[in-house]
Amino acid sequence: NLRVMEMLDRGHIERFGTPEPSAVYEGTKAGPGILVTGHDLVDLDELLMQAERAGVNVYTHGEMLPAHSYPGLKSYPHLAGHYGTAWQNQHLEFTTFTGPIVATTNCVLIPWDTYKDRLFTTRITAVPGGKRITNGDFSEVIALAKECPPLPEEQKRESTIGFHHSVILGLADKVLEAVQSGELKHVYLVGGCDGAEMGRNYFTKVAQQAPESSIILTLGCGKYRIREDDYGTVAGLPRLLDMGQCNDAYGAIQVAVGLANALGCGVNDLPLTLVISWFEQKAVAVLLTLLHLGVTGIRIGPNPPGFVTPNVFKILQEKFDLKLTEAEPPKELFELATA
Repeated sequence: NLRVMEMLDRGHIERFGTPEPSAVYEGTKAGPGILVTGHDLVDLDELLMQAERAGVNVYTHGEMLPAHSYPGLKSYPHLAGHYGTAWQNQHLEFTTFTGPIVATTNCVLIPWDTYKDRLFTTRITAVPGGKRITNGDFSEVIALAKECPPLPEEQKRESTIGFHHSVILGLADKVLEAVQSGELKHVYLVGGCDGAEMGRNYFTKVAQQAPESSIILTLGCGKYRIREDDYGTVAGLPRLLDMGQCNDAYGAIQVAVGLANALGCGVNDLPLTLVISWFEQKAVAVLLTLLHLGVTGIRIGPNPPGFVTPNVFKILQEKFDLKLTEAEPPKELFELATA
């Protein structure tokens, strides 16, 4: 799992350049538009190339948000912004988006009738009522965008993303100085795969209650639980650092290892708390990778993965101090950051 995430990280950098902190327009601009959801940056790149002179804007949705931090993607002037939130809100968000939608990976819901005639999927991704593109030709999508009602000029907000592991490690001296001076006392990783069931506001509460002397790293669609608040800065750094997609957990691991090396300690000795929301196979792969690396004290939730039976959980708890998220975040999570 770790090797595959490393290869994907390197592949993205080789094709699109190294991600960098970037401001993102969130909302829509006047005119026809196409919405791209899922995870596949190559699909997005191919669509952007084909739509270059079509007079159609392209928007990201869900975990495609990090596209705006890659130099090779954000250089397209018609990559107009980001629209919407996590996958479980697709039904309402896709209904209100008037143009065609392209789903590039399996995080796509069976469509409502309100938009199923505008929903396209790529390669092996397929849903009832949607139209599948298997050859990389997006001409039908672009043509449909011109026929659909235009989108309004409506900006919701502007956000900053693009804190790739290379960016954070590039600030290692500054982070190290802040830790040693006591200005930065703790790092929280709050992210993973989001879902619709009860209990996921736990992750919102962790971020909101994290002391001002802490930094919050986030990635995956779990970020949508915590990215609406203004967390301010600490030691001259934004307190909320968006590291990218769920597969960018590789980057979070690199940051942890880099900080541990710089401080001369092990990863488990860092002032670091991992609170991970899980939903399906990618999140499980990330969890297994963390356990393989010997990382202890992880909290996951709101429910355990299906393979974690009571007996398996007992073993993981004994060996890795794995915890399930509680009804409310315990005080101990925040006392760590004020000691």
